[in-house]
Amino acid sequence: MLDAAAKAPYFRELAEAGPALIVFFKVSCPVCQLTLPILERLKSNGRIRIVAVSQDDAKATAAFHRSFGVTLETRLDEKANGYPASNGFGIRQVPSAFQVEPGGAISHAWEGFSKTEMEALARRAGVDMLFGPGEQVPLWRPG
Repeated sequence: MLDAAAKAPYFRELAEAGPALIVFFKVSCPVCQLTLPILERLKSNGRIRIVAVSQDDAKATAAFHRSFGVTLETRLDEKANGYPASNGFGIRQVPSAFQVEPGGAISHAWEGFSKTEMEALARRAGVDMLFGPGEQVPLWRPG
């Protein structure tokens, strides 16, 4: 297991009360535009905290949230500051997701969009059905 605290110490507190999913994204990324609204469906369950980390500024991030109906807790990791969190986690593409356990260990990670990973996350979060019958969801999209 990897250690989130070693990668970006200020993320350790995210999982103090239970597992947290940290998802890095850019507002211009089509795969992020697919992924974040789906993650929004898991937010209300309360079994896993989901925190989005935007690589854009506050204005662009707020516009993204309005456009895609995203209300996830969001932190900024801006270019102007040198992307400290993204660099700490070694982000190569977005979206990139890390499940952080209490104590800071990263128990699961993936890049891009994977229907299989999203369904597995839903099961870990206690959600039986993430996608509705007949809903057209791609199996995989690279970031």
